[in-house]
Amino acid sequence: MKKQTEQSGVMEKIVSLAKRRGFIFQGSEIYGGLAGTYDFGPLGVALKNNIKNLWWKRFVEDREDIYGVDAAILMNQNVWKASGHVATFADPLVEDLKTQKRYRADHLLEDAGIDPKGMTPAQMDALIKEKKIKSPDGNPLGDLKQFNMMFKTHVGGSEGDEAISYLRPETAQGMFVNYKNVIDSLHPKLPFGLAQIGKAFRNEIAPRDFIFRLRELEQMEIEYFVNPKIAPDAPGGWQSVFEHFRLQMHDFTEQDLGLAKSKVHELEVADGDRAHYSKRTIDFEFDYPFGRKELYGLAYRTDFDLRQHSTASGVDLSYFDDETKERFIPHCIEPSFGVDRTVLAVLSDAYHEDEVDGEVRTFLKFSPKVAPIKVAVFPLLKNKPSLVKKAREVYVMLKKELGAVGIHGIEFDDNGNIGKRYRRQDEIGTPYCVTIDFDTIEKIDETTGPTVTVRDRDSGKQERVVIKDLLKRFTL
Repeated sequence: MKKQTEQSGVMEKIVSLAKRRGFIFQGSEIYGGLAGTYDFGPLGVALKNNIKNLWWKRFVEDREDIYGVDAAILMNQNVWKASGHVATFADPLVEDLKTQKRYRADHLLEDAGIDPKGMTPAQMDALIKEKKIKSPDGNPLGDLKQFNMMFKTHVGGSEGDEAISYLRPETAQGMFVNYKNVIDSLHPKLPFGLAQIGKAFRNEIAPRDFIFRLRELEQMEIEYFVNPKIAPDAPGGWQSVFEHFRLQMHDFTEQDLGLAKSKVHELEVADGDRAHYSKRTIDFEFDYPFGRKELYGLAYRTDFDLRQHSTASGVDLSYFDDETKERFIPHCIEPSFGVDRTVLAVLSDAYHEDEVDGEVRTFLKFSPKVAPIKVAVFPLLKNKPSLVKKAREVYVMLKKELGAVGIHGIEFDDNGNIGKRYRRQDEIGTPYCVTIDFDTIEKIDETTGPTVTVRDRDSGKQERVVIKDLLKRFTL
């Protein structure tokens, strides 16, 4: 109980910091909010974009075999019928018989200390009744129902069945339906993949845990197509490709995001718990403050999606191998990443507290690669024009030179005294602070030139660095 309380306290601090420092705000807050929606502020946008850019660089730009697409959010309803979403994209729902509030049955079982993994809806319903589990308000619950989570809408002026569309619940299907377009326009050779970053929408029964479970979310997904006729463990076979992406996903979490290796875990998903389309799935789980939960997924989807769409549309989605003169439907490996869950994992892992001069210091120990602000430049005093002028020169120089190599997030800060600036930059995770002081403009070595004070976020240590050597001092 003590550990749960401490973890809950950490989560509350993260949520508070995220709002106070401009990372994440409650959606529609001035109107009382809207459950399951959050808005990203200036620093949240920068953090999220850094994560997406790192992902895109690793999985698209640094490779020759993966192509980017950006499919429409609204799609023909038959896409979702063929994929199985209309019939099966549902969560188990129970309703408080007194208040009519709705809850996910599996979440109520978890809260009661029961693991619902592998249970059918009927088994969950029976167990809720057997254990006499009540709603969070202490009231009896109704029978379990399956609730489809897709947001339904109508396209155009008609509201007939033919005008039905859905806000996509995943980005994957946009890649499957564009598979033939990419084949016909770029003629890629197997194996190859399609990658997409985009919004998805899920009408969650009970969104919770800050930005972990949302109704509007963002995904980074790859659909990687392989030849099913190649031996599974041979180069290009599904098992070897699956293993390749498993290792790449670990490298992304550790090398790019800087997440602690000890907090990322693999879970081999059992037959009864896998999605209907998957022959093998690994969940990558992360130790969030509220428990170990799914961060990413890696699935072997076989030829399920392409075959379903080929049958439903009447369009041939097979691949012709010029070398073997064979025609077949490729199989698919899918690495799937949630942007919002990644942001939360990065924030959770980065959150630290220590003591400086008898006071608690809060700081975000971001990897420099993901930090929204990489370097903050200060004049020691804002009311000294000579210091401000020199600080502006250093700021412009760093912004220009680092920007030329694709590094952004250089900030000029003269708000408040120097101590408050350090604390503010610590709380937003800025790795380096550069202060222009009187020694900068008064004690200038004729050989090396003027110096500045560089402060390291993690250790709090300060050192004098020659301005012309500043870029060598930063590890970005």
